[in-house]
Amino acid sequence: MKITLKLLTVLFVTLLISCGGKEEQKKEPISYGKKEVTVKTESAKEKATPASKKIDLTNKGVGPISSISLGEIDTAMAAEGEEIFKKMCTACHRPNKKFIGPSPQGLLERRSPEWIMNMILDPEGMVKNDPLAKELLIEFNGSPMANQNLTEKEARAVLEYFRTL
Repeated sequence: MKITLKLLTVLFVTLLISCGGKEEQKKEPISYGKKEVTVKTESAKEKATPASKKIDLTNKGVGPISSISLGEIDTAMAAEGEEIFKKMCTACHRPNKKFIGPSPQGLLERRSPEWIMNMILDPEGMVKNDPLAKELLIEFNGSPMANQNLTEKEARAVLEYFRTL
């Protein structure tokens, strides 16, 4: 019995010694005086302006709206447009910041009113036929704008709301 106990103790101590306590230090590779030079190159995509920041006031888009005239801001229409925007658009858009889709704040400084109306009324047609809409689709991770089936009057009210932002 004593021999078995001594053998188990020796085996246990040997097991403990072999399992731990020794830290291996990682050796760095030998350098011969050469230093790695990292060169940061910017691709054309990094230099290019994102579609949401591009300014194109001449493009009227593809759709039912070919001309629209804007006068003074109609506050009643803008209030109606704000309600429509809150009800139909806030799932993807925030008035003052980028979300799933771009922010409408300052939109009329970058896009023509006709382009905006056509995008609201026929987003599928715009993505198929308008190069800027295609770029926006790519920029926003392929999340297409949902067609909310707004009437021209409702889309015009939303545009009027955008003018107040």
